[in-house]
Amino acid sequence: MIPRPENPVVLTVVRRYPVPPERVFDAWLDLELAGRFLFATETGEMVRAEIDPRVGGRFNFTDRRDGEDVEHVGEYLEIDRPRRLSFTFNVKGHGDEDYSRVIVDIRPHGDGSELTLTHEMDPKWADYADRTRHGWGQILEGLAAAL
Repeated sequence: MIPRPENPVVLTVVRRYPVPPERVFDAWLDLELAGRFLFATETGEMVRAEIDPRVGGRFNFTDRRDGEDVEHVGEYLEIDRPRRLSFTFNVKGHGDEDYSRVIVDIRPHGDGSELTLTHEMDPKWADYADRTRHGWGQILEGLAAAL
């Protein structure tokens, strides 16, 4: 378990989906679906997608962007289908020792579901807060398309 930073920067992104919570949750751990939206970019190419979907299991999504491989890695901390998924998160080569925590909460909402993503970052990364929030927003839009 990673230590929680003192006074973390907390980002929250909320998105609604017209599908049940189980489908939204399962997409995060389904290798084929996750490889289409997690850390994928429009101009990049997903060259590596690995998921070990268990507490303590790890993931790696590597997107090739302009000839450079950008490796997104982490470890699953909590898997409570279909309500909560939490994991550590790091972009290799950008503060390799700095893992942040991401929590995905999913609840029923009308005929569909509502996903709340919370990202807890070390305060030293505060200058990246808006960019990170925007990135998660794009990922959640990609999830909508994948569903």
